[in-house]
Amino acid sequence: MRKLLPMIGSHPGGRSALTCRFRCGDACFHEVPNTSTNEYVGDVIASALSRRSVMRAAAVVSVAGAAGTAVSLGTAHPATAATSAGTAGAAGAKTRPKAARGLRYTSVAPNTTDAVTVPDGYKQNVVIRWGEPILRGAPAFDPENQTGKAQAGQFGYNCDFLALLPLPGERGRQLLVANHEYTDEVLMFRGYDAANPTRNQVEVAWAAHGLSAVVVEEDRRTGRLTAVPRHHLNRRVTATTEFRLTGPAAGSDLLKTSADPTGRKVLGTLNNCSGGTTPWGTTLHGEENFNQYFANSSRTTDKRYGIGTGASERKWERFDKRFDVAQEPNEVHRFGYVVEFDPYDPSSTPRKHTALGRFKHEAATIRLTADGRPVVYSGDDERFDYFYKFVSSKRMRKGSSRAVREHNLSLLDEGTLYVAKLTGDSPAVEIDGTGKLPGDGEFDGSGEWIPLATATAEGAVSHVDGMTADEVFVFTRLAGDKVGATKMDRPEDIEPNPVTGKVYVALTNNSNRGKAGFAAADEANPRNANKHGQVLELTERWNRPESTRFAWLLFLVAGDPDDPATYFAGFPKDDVSPISCPDNVAFDRYGNLWISTDGAQLGSHDGLFGVATRGERRGELKQFLTVPSGAETCGPIIQDRRVLVAVQHPGELDGATVENPKSTWPDGPGKHVRPAVVAVWRADGCDIGV
Repeated sequence: MRKLLPMIGSHPGGRSALTCRFRCGDACFHEVPNTSTNEYVGDVIASALSRRSVMRAAAVVSVAGAAGTAVSLGTAHPATAATSAGTAGAAGAKTRPKAARGLRYTSVAPNTTDAVTVPDGYKQNVVIRWGEPILRGAPAFDPENQTGKAQAGQFGYNCDFLALLPLPGERGRQLLVANHEYTDEVLMFRGYDAANPTRNQVEVAWAAHGLSAVVVEEDRRTGRLTAVPRHHLNRRVTATTEFRLTGPAAGSDLLKTSADPTGRKVLGTLNNCSGGTTPWGTTLHGEENFNQYFANSSRTTDKRYGIGTGASERKWERFDKRFDVAQEPNEVHRFGYVVEFDPYDPSSTPRKHTALGRFKHEAATIRLTADGRPVVYSGDDERFDYFYKFVSSKRMRKGSSRAVREHNLSLLDEGTLYVAKLTGDSPAVEIDGTGKLPGDGEFDGSGEWIPLATATAEGAVSHVDGMTADEVFVFTRLAGDKVGATKMDRPEDIEPNPVTGKVYVALTNNSNRGKAGFAAADEANPRNANKHGQVLELTERWNRPESTRFAWLLFLVAGDPDDPATYFAGFPKDDVSPISCPDNVAFDRYGNLWISTDGAQLGSHDGLFGVATRGERRGELKQFLTVPSGAETCGPIIQDRRVLVAVQHPGELDGATVENPKSTWPDGPGKHVRPAVVAVWRADGCDIGV
């Protein structure tokens, strides 16, 4: 009998109470913002899961009985013993050929080690930590005497999305851009009093949010990647940096405040989660759980976004009235957008694109149409909310002149915003909740992109009855409710595969599935209270990103492979790593999908996984690394010879404080626990996973 790892954390989604407080403002304990009657995606896909599982059972491997919800620490899952030479499956099975190219590494076993654990034959280093100085004049990190001014010149807190951009003319160097999603004040300040933060603590937190751009340099002898301080391209963007509102809602009465009567200028960006890069050399950043920073709301529209009626967790409204909705009702309308940042121009003003809608953006990734128009995909990270795409009406121009760059910076201001609706293909009468195979034996479904509004140079037009164009772009969630979009299980990162064009949607979990008043397994959803999440694979009609129709299928249903409710694209489950709560995704040059997790519910720390998306190894999922205690795996970046991840909120566990740390990563006992970026490479200098 296997030993089971104890479950970590008691909050929904596996997060600690500390994470729920500081990251999303206890969203899981608030009323679900979406109270519409739209179809719930769990009901749509549940039957597909059980159908495909039954179809594959005879050809793959039988699973006897129901499995537990934790994986073994003392006895590794069979996948952890796999090597690049291949491994035998169930007893009597033939030895399979070696893993897909790019994934030929020894899987890391599930573990609870307070470290970044990587495969045999790989090395790692910390590229940059919270507080390291990157701007000229910034002081060395001193956590006992930190100030807002110092922090504004140092690498920010809780790094999330990462981008590595080329740096022409500087051999061995690249430009790293990182999001800084939120702050954990109890892990930053000794003796922090949550009920009475000081102005200095608040100013440090403001400066620790936002973005960092920092040049990094490779040591070609060892593979290490290190930051280059005081480079002229290094930059910090914070919660008080000036931003420009662009697109159809810019200048709207809904965006005007006493400090900005034009409705076109806003200070700061908050809760930047995942993002993306553009073909024209900029980066995109999604403002996610912005609601938690605002206090004293009483409006229905604010309730739909989870904005509270009382004081905020951080009490910022005590030090700046713009965070008090009662005093500045429109300030909150100026957050929740996709930010565009030009890292090659340190003097540029970052933009917030209203045409991409306002919601809790997780990611903003781009695929170009055949004629050069960008299509942007983005999820709304909330239980029962939607995912979207924006199709630009303007074509990208090639070149590096100022005129070309200004044109390309306007590409995301004109076009049509859509929301997704998914439809299953089996009669409802056949969906009885038992997992019985429907008569058609199918596993897929279809979907449509429903237009919400179109922006042009002359103005904007709403496609939603009863809402103006401005209202659609500012209250996008309500527009999705009205047109009947499909409710999702926390849609997070959405990435198009650069090799195949298929689009992958990470759905992290949904603690409310099956609870009273919510959709349940009566439509053959195999798992109530979805703890582990799933990954959807979408194929746009004719493989054209501007299409308004698509096909979908379940690529991955996460959890313990021994659980009959899990599914790995049909690959034998005796030879895959356990995975829970997919969050950020990325691709390597071979088209393999890399998945980072957040809030894993299998007893192991979160990690990074690679999985083949095509060929005979499709669905073979292998763990590449795990992160320290309390941390979430973010980033990630997959290069030919290097993998980068952002280790976010290490030590963020219940009861943790500066005085009582729950992790000592990365610098050991007696030091502040610090979020950081980590690089991993093969010790022999060869490509990753080949």
